[in-house]
Amino acid sequence: MTRRLSWALLAALVLAQICYPLTTGQTRARLTVATVVLGYLLSVGHALLSRGPRTAAALVAVATGGGFAIEALGVATGFPFGSYDYSGELGPKLAGVPLIIPLAWTWMAWPAWLAATRLTGGAANGTTGSGPATGGAGGRQGNRFPVRRIALAAVGLAAWDLFLDPQMVAEGYWVWRDATPALPGLPGIPVSNYLGWLLFAVLMMSALRPLAGPAVATTDGRDAPMFALWLWTYFSSVLAHAVFLDLPASALWGAAGMSVAAVPLAVTLLRSRRDDRHRPRQPQRPGVDATA
Repeated sequence: MTRRLSWALLAALVLAQICYPLTTGQTRARLTVATVVLGYLLSVGHALLSRGPRTAAALVAVATGGGFAIEALGVATGFPFGSYDYSGELGPKLAGVPLIIPLAWTWMAWPAWLAATRLTGGAANGTTGSGPATGGAGGRQGNRFPVRRIALAAVGLAAWDLFLDPQMVAEGYWVWRDATPALPGLPGIPVSNYLGWLLFAVLMMSALRPLAGPAVATTDGRDAPMFALWLWTYFSSVLAHAVFLDLPASALWGAAGMSVAAVPLAVTLLRSRRDDRHRPRQPQRPGVDATA
């Protein structure tokens, strides 16, 4: 059930993102909103069905609630991102923040956490199965503060903005009042924006682990759709920015930034699949129903 629903939502999300370069104007803005809503439902729904209400509530609290709070602070004071304003293209606003913005934080925070967990020893025994995530190196780490995991998840999430911000600024969905200093090739967006993202991502990931509980200390086969979402976001963003959106600089910056988590994850998953194919099958015990 968890994986079927997640795969269905991911398919709808992929379709919406494929349609994005084919649209313009208000249609593109509405498609952007729809994509964020689909991503939000995908991540929160997966957290709920795979880890339970505590994890889903923690994700909503730290990513959705925290995301809105930091955005409202940013719009009002310019801290920590810099001074900026949202246009009216992204739907209703509260305290100057479009309501879909904190949903976007949540959408990508969950796969960023799971990717970092998988890469820092959080694969449960039998990771290709569909049972609960127990045991494994991640279980042994469960009672410690996972500094490496938090750092990798935060960097992965913050690096996503190297794609997102140039794309959204190019569409006029928000504008920076003072865009200096900027990264080479990415005018119109101050470096403080990316540093602010990183700061908040660290705080978010640091809060998620204790609030969500031990269920987020490991990954297993139920998380395949989230890994697919993370890798799709990476590779499709590189392609879209380089070819379809005429944003070659953000394609390069984003490719370099998100590669910290995306490339090792792709390699890890490919190796795991290869190892599974070559692992001898366990003999069926008498009296055990293989379809159970």
